[in-house]
Amino acid sequence: LRAAARLVLERRAAPFLEGVLAAVHGPEYETPAEVRMLRRLGADAVCMSTVPEVIAARGLGMEVLGLSLITNRAAGCGDGAVRHAHVLREAERHEERLRGLLEEIVCGIVG
Repeated sequence: LRAAARLVLERRAAPFLEGVLAAVHGPEYETPAEVRMLRRLGADAVCMSTVPEVIAARGLGMEVLGLSLITNRAAGCGDGAVRHAHVLREAERHEERLRGLLEEIVCGIVG
């Protein structure tokens, strides 16, 4: 699955970065102290979903490909406070590109 995604991303000249995705319960953003802790534990990015869904899917024997759109810098890592409105705008800004990317990856996997 990663190979199919990598091929599509390379064709589109889009970044293909792999790393460790940490999950927190939410629904609030992490504090700077939590971000530092997660970084020390090896996390490259943080989310409030994806990880629990992947754990459940793998428990059912499913193969899983996880893609994440990073919409903000974590608290203490960027300029100013994390604002939910900014996160929503970033997600909307990349929506069409991400949709096309997913369609192309799925078509590459299922033929």
